[in-house]
Amino acid sequence: MRINVRLFAGLREKAGTGQRELELSEGATVADVWPELELGDEPPGLLYAVNRAYTEPERPLANGDEVALIPPVSGGAFRLTEGPVNLTAVVVEVVEEQAGAIATFLGTVRAQSRGREVIALEYEAYEDMAEQVMAEIADEVQERYDLCKVAISHRTGRVEVGGTSVAIAVSAPHRQDALAACADLIEALKSRVPLWKKELYEGGEEWIGRGS
Repeated sequence: MRINVRLFAGLREKAGTGQRELELSEGATVADVWPELELGDEPPGLLYAVNRAYTEPERPLANGDEVALIPPVSGGAFRLTEGPVNLTAVVVEVVEEQAGAIATFLGTVRAQSRGREVIALEYEAYEDMAEQVMAEIADEVQERYDLCKVAISHRTGRVEVGGTSVAIAVSAPHRQDALAACADLIEALKSRVPLWKKELYEGGEEWIGRGS
């Protein structure tokens, strides 16, 4: 059977391509994909998705499946945008008559990181899956808190120092729920959404892993 493999961030650079087609034997599972790529040892924290849904390595594959290799993720958003993030536009999306509070969060690019001078960040996303996972996270948060609306916007591509990479707005009848939900959203986005960032600094560059 024939499957399509998607690669992102550091894995894409290592393979020299963002997409590979593999011929696997009948009965092959997700776990059989990495050895076929011949990219060395499997990186710790690697996750897999089949047809845009996270899955376990034991899952059997079928002809025509799309398998995405998800390096440890960082960053995230409800809507991906190649242009500047507009906080006002994000806030407008959550305005609601029943809301007594709107909590916001802005993630910005800082000039120093890990003792190095940062020039800019570059974000890359598995776009089709990223927006789906963002919606799932928003639904989960709305089940935990009494909220009105949630809106998130995240940049892809290059973001200069001082620029905004992510904006979150949450409206709720009460401020406690809005503030708590906003905090939960950014943590979930950083750990689950297939979105990565490369840190460009004086003298080099580095893909940053989960939770950064």
